[in-house]
Amino acid sequence: MGSRILVVEDESDLAELVAFNLKQAGHVVTTAGTGATALAEIRRQRPDLIVLDVMLPDITGLEVCRRLRREEGTARIPVVMLTAKGEEVDRVVGFEVGADDYVTKPFSPRELLLRIEAILRRLGAPDEEGPQTFTIGELVLDISGHRVTVAGEEIGLTALEFRLLLDLAKRRGRVQSRNALLERVWGYAPGIETRTVDTHVKRLREKLGVASDYIETVRGVGYRMRSEI
Repeated sequence: MGSRILVVEDESDLAELVAFNLKQAGHVVTTAGTGATALAEIRRQRPDLIVLDVMLPDITGLEVCRRLRREEGTARIPVVMLTAKGEEVDRVVGFEVGADDYVTKPFSPRELLLRIEAILRRLGAPDEEGPQTFTIGELVLDISGHRVTVAGEEIGLTALEFRLLLDLAKRRGRVQSRNALLERVWGYAPGIETRTVDTHVKRLREKLGVASDYIETVRGVGYRMRSEI
């Protein structure tokens, strides 16, 4: 049996298109046309993943996502933002409120499905064995506690930002291409073009403060966690 997915979209034709493709892939789909209806549906039966439009007629998708992330029972439900806003600042805001991915309209239903499947696969993957704490200069990553501190101060990272930072820390000193990061951190199939990695690295550096330069850009290749601090 597939996953339970809630599609929150006020354009009925688009909601039906997304729901149809997800059902064809074996998922159980429920739709909602407003933010309030979506929140009520989530309380009634928690979904495994939410496809969430930003521009809703009542509560914005961004506010819905904020509310979900504030509550323990819904904080870890994956959210894929679906929106007509494609500027970098819009993507950053979407990721900052806790979205797991950001798909811009018009979009390919096939690509949306691939992104959703990638998130669901990642959720079902077992945790890797290895060190549970990484200390790099002023930066400390506590894997089991899902906490990051810089110079003794805890910083708030989204789930994706944490996974990205951890992936770079595990491969410290080695350059990681954008495609490799997309496959490991996001679970994307090779060949999907996206600026998601760059957007996340930029925001991650802002949050790391004095440790921001621990992540190096290797022009034309990707990113690397510095081996010497």
